[in-house]
Amino acid sequence: MNTLKDVAIGQSATIKKLHGEGPTRRRIMDMGLTKGTEVYVRKVAPLGDPIELTVRGYELTVRKADAEYIEVE
Repeated sequence: MNTLKDVAIGQSATIKKLHGEGPTRRRIMDMGLTKGTEVYVRKVAPLGDPIELTVRGYELTVRKADAEYIEVE
């Protein structure tokens, strides 16, 4: 299983499934990260956290812990 945190800088991926429970899952979905959405990894901070994405035409920054809940293909 590949998660969003495994995607290399400059690569795109499509969200396959969201894991996690309750408020965490809801917060991820509220950011526009839903099944079938394509995401592009723009940058990763020097220490690996957070990850900067382009999703649905806007830039979004997510923590590595949240990226682990997002399964991609």
